[in-house]
Amino acid sequence: MVEPLIQIAPAKINLALHVTRRREDGFHDLESLVVFAALADEIEAVPAATDSLTIVGPFARGLGAGETNLVSRAVAAFRARWPDAVATGLALRLTKNLPVAAGIGGGSADAAAALRLMVSQSRHPIAVPELSDLAARLGADVPACLISAPLLARGIGELLQPLTDFPQLHVVLVNPMVPLATADVFRRLRAHDNYPLPALPAPLTRPVQLGIWLAETRNDLQPPAVKLVPVIGEIVDHLAQTQGCMLARMSGSGATVFGLFGSSGQAHQAAQLMRQHNPEHWVAAAPLLLPGA
Repeated sequence: MVEPLIQIAPAKINLALHVTRRREDGFHDLESLVVFAALADEIEAVPAATDSLTIVGPFARGLGAGETNLVSRAVAAFRARWPDAVATGLALRLTKNLPVAAGIGGGSADAAAALRLMVSQSRHPIAVPELSDLAARLGADVPACLISAPLLARGIGELLQPLTDFPQLHVVLVNPMVPLATADVFRRLRAHDNYPLPALPAPLTRPVQLGIWLAETRNDLQPPAVKLVPVIGEIVDHLAQTQGCMLARMSGSGATVFGLFGSSGQAHQAAQLMRQHNPEHWVAAAPLLLPGA
């Protein structure tokens, strides 16, 4: 029996996100501190005559496995760019553990995992800049998800600065199970030219350093998202009041809210309280992934 190839697609969290400019092409320049949690979708693959994709898992419902799926698009784009790299077709199986349209990477993380899987099977080396360029063509968040470690992202997400140091922290994620389209949030954004992120402390090794820095930052997409889905604001307020919470804020364009904690015990206790308060919400707790992990 052939052992399947496996790649994980960790949840992406924007700890801070400043919108600094609206570009002439209609997109926005951003500055964001991005981290990843040990919560992930998973892709398995075995050799096959042709490429195929099946989707399973708690959030598989409603997701199409056809050519428009980002995993299928990533595989097709890789083969178009490097047609002789992977000799066989691949039967891929995506286990969808993370909510969809939730501001935590989702399809972008899945696409990045598919690209990493293709690279792992390539018969010749794939240059990192070329792979990152291909990733950016699939979506603004895909290059960051290729790295899946703490980084600063600028531009529309294609200018990445991986961090060499980051404190060990734990996160609670809460999603009210209300999909929120990024385009709808940006349409309600009032200010498009906010100031950039402050300089990060170097080295960034202690939770207190990060907490002080985060106090000077925002997620500029949170106010318009709260207007569209008011329960986001309620979750932020409730999570911020749990014991040990350093910061509660919306991630990305929402609707997932994160809380940062210094210990696993505090995070899991807060997650239990959030589940008790709103049992219909998706709640998870996990450590953040560190540089070099």
